[in-house]
Amino acid sequence: MATQFMFANIFGKSSRATHDSHARPMVPVRCFANDDLYFHVKRIDNSRVVRQADPKTRKVCWKMIGSVAAAAVLLIGVLLPSAYGLLAGYQIQTLKEESHRLANEQASLELEEAKLLSPERMEQLAREQQFTDPEPQRVVYLESTHGPAVAMNAGRPKK
Repeated sequence: MATQFMFANIFGKSSRATHDSHARPMVPVRCFANDDLYFHVKRIDNSRVVRQADPKTRKVCWKMIGSVAAAAVLLIGVLLPSAYGLLAGYQIQTLKEESHRLANEQASLELEEAKLLSPERMEQLAREQQFTDPEPQRVVYLESTHGPAVAMNAGRPKK
């Protein structure tokens, strides 16, 4: 195809050039490299060919498999401590965050406890539930003769 175009441009005017009055001057087109080469593909049938076993190849394959496995184990052994360190760092960070959260929660609970146990609130609850001070006859004083067993109810008279 390129050869035909080249011959048309060199030896004669193309059909476009004859119709076009303002055509550019004809420039020869270079040939394509190896335009004159033709390749023939020969079909080969290898279905009857049997591969011969090579005993050395089996040894080489097993040595390669063993060396790759050893290299993988060595690489894992080298990288495992740093991976554990990285995971431990993440765990430490989460524990620090949890510690801060628990400290804030403890502070808020202590503040709430202080508000609930304040004397002003106790007086308010006593007024709401209509608690009254006991009469002087009903007050029982503990005797300190029993020593450490003062708080025990064993010596208390029944009513």
